Amino acid sequence: MNENVIAVSDSIRWSHLPQAIREEIDIFETELRRLQAGQMSEKVFLEFRLRHGVYGQRQSGVQMLRIKIPMGMLSAAQLEVLADIAEDYSDAISHVTTRQDIQMHFIDINDMPNIFRRLAEAGITTREACGNVVRNVTACPLSGVCSDESFDVTPYARAMAYFLLRHPDTQNFGRKFKIAFSGCADHACGLARIHDIGAIATVRDEHGQKRRGFAVYLGGGLGAIPHQAKLYSEFVPAEEMLPLAQAISRVFARLGEKKNRAKARMKFLVAKLGMEQFGGLVREELEKLPREAQWSDWVQEAEKFQENPTKPPTDLDLQDTSAEFQKWHRINVRPQAQQGYSVVTIYLPLGDISSWQLRALATICRKYVRDTIRTSVEQNLLLRWVSNADFPALHQDLAAVDLATSSAGTIADVSACPGTDSCKLGITSSRGLAAELQNHFRNGMSDLADRQDLRLKVSGCFNACGQHHVADIGFFGSSRRIGQHVAPIFQVVLGGTTQNNASSFGLSMGKVAARNVPGVVRRLSDVYTREKIGQETFAQFTERVGKARIKQELAEFERLPDHAENPAFYQDNRQSWDYFMETGVGECAGAVVDQAEFLLEDADRLVFEATLHLEAARLEPAASTAFQAMKKAADGLLSTRGLLLSDRYDTMEEFRKRLADAGQFLPMCAEYFFRAAEEGPGNLTAEQTHQRVEEATLFIEEAHGVYSRSSGMLA
Repeated sequence: MNENVIAVSDSIRWSHLPQAIREEIDIFETELRRLQAGQMSEKVFLEFRLRHGVYGQRQSGVQMLRIKIPMGMLSAAQLEVLADIAEDYSDAISHVTTRQDIQMHFIDINDMPNIFRRLAEAGITTREACGNVVRNVTACPLSGVCSDESFDVTPYARAMAYFLLRHPDTQNFGRKFKIAFSGCADHACGLARIHDIGAIATVRDEHGQKRRGFAVYLGGGLGAIPHQAKLYSEFVPAEEMLPLAQAISRVFARLGEKKNRAKARMKFLVAKLGMEQFGGLVREELEKLPREAQWSDWVQEAEKFQENPTKPPTDLDLQDTSAEFQKWHRINVRPQAQQGYSVVTIYLPLGDISSWQLRALATICRKYVRDTIRTSVEQNLLLRWVSNADFPALHQDLAAVDLATSSAGTIADVSACPGTDSCKLGITSSRGLAAELQNHFRNGMSDLADRQDLRLKVSGCFNACGQHHVADIGFFGSSRRIGQHVAPIFQVVLGGTTQNNASSFGLSMGKVAARNVPGVVRRLSDVYTREKIGQETFAQFTERVGKARIKQELAEFERLPDHAENPAFYQDNRQSWDYFMETGVGECAGAVVDQAEFLLEDADRLVFEATLHLEAARLEPAASTAFQAMKKAADGLLSTRGLLLSDRYDTMEEFRKRLADAGQFLPMCAEYFFRAAEEGPGNLTAEQTHQRVEEATLFIEEAHGVYSRSSGMLA
């Protein structure tokens, strides 16, 4: 079959997808081919692919794909699609992340376009799952069924997620941007206070009416140095959240650090300016923000959201059930606010679930709960709206596919980032340590396994992807050289908490060998059990007894023997060879790529498309596309002059005033743009159309030159 027939066949196969989605995926494929042909900058393509969820792995030649799951909401049909994709293109494992996403590893980048198309068929996107953009919007997975919540935040989180997705005001950040919604202030919920925007549901009585709103916190984040978000407002009406987020995005895009990635998160800008000044800038931006119909449209559409149970409510009699079932029900099941229903958490060791288990789970969901499935920040899956009398049968069905382990929310439910398994920044095997701990809780430390008052979190480096700062006992990877050998070690971080939306961060209490971590957990657990007072939490306990006492308890675990004395201490968990530290350049946010570079890259792509139209004698599309290419380039330069696409300015007028008349653009090339706008794309001869495409090419080249000179790139 020749290439033209294949192209037509593929075009027909995906023709049912929305045009905008088809075009977006086609553009990714075009840009990938241009990169492979040496026609596109590696730097720009890196951030471009990250914004499509494609992330480089430690292993060369393969990619990780992050799949965006807003609020962690999934359907049975989507579980099956994920299972098929993981099996067809990856290693048949889907991994739940600490931001409610799904990740797959070891994928050939050439397969990405068709993966995107298959996901799009199921209503899933990878767009902006990575990169210097708004990442996945998270929410408490119990939203709507929790008895403690002020109200269900799902509709508002959903509106936020889709309003900001691809929004022009969120495309020019210096670093990633994270948003979370919580239904209450007291529990872990969405961990709102470690986010750039954290929204906690609250209700205010106004003139005898209950009005929904949010306490809004800004400037939080973990990373190497965690920052707790600061209160911006005790009450923002629910209908004002979208314009507020847009205004915050514009302030961050304009004033946030762009050169030094280590200082580019919004938390540093908030810390630098203080909340009073930063909040004032946000309010000023709100005043001049052009009104968008989507502000109300998205919220009105989202508020139509409603979950419906598959079965009527029932009661469960535990009297005749097995001890194994009763333990699972006690640990993994939580009653809903709605009488007769409960939520079950499916514990996923290391956050992993195989393709065959996903398919089986989809079948189980259709039997008991319809499409009320959510991922959690603890890297598990939740099934909501289970009618209580169905739990014995549901437990049996889950056990048959190895999904009925009684560990959800216990000390054995260890969260971990990918670490050296796949991440370029990983220093130690965080997943290896988590697996080793889970093994100890099954063998040798089984008396601790059901504890629900201690939570463990592990990161493979100091960047906190495993959220070790908010664990009761957290660990992050490091290394230590003794003589000619290097050992993997972990910093022990104590005193953090997820409660009250992560109201406090832990501090490092010492370094221990990777092999000693299980002993550290045992020691700290025993000391806490023996000496805690009443209902004292572990964070309260460590604060009361003091760092010196805790350090004393850890002292024996800090000693690192010589390699000759015990070579096992110089091997990482689940590895039988001597450890060696190997890290690469991370891609957590990619290089800082100015919005102008993306627009100029779009211009290059469009002018190439114009040449294809010309080659096929499609004269009007060729002329029209050539003009659009020039407009993209002009918008790119105008973005460096402080204009945002959402300002709805007149490109021609602003280009003339700020660039052409100001003598900052070659007059001959500027004239090409003005003449193309005046003549339009119709009634041009083949020769005139050819000239239009050539003029567009020269215009774009001049735009690249102006951008390079103005940014100092040619200095």
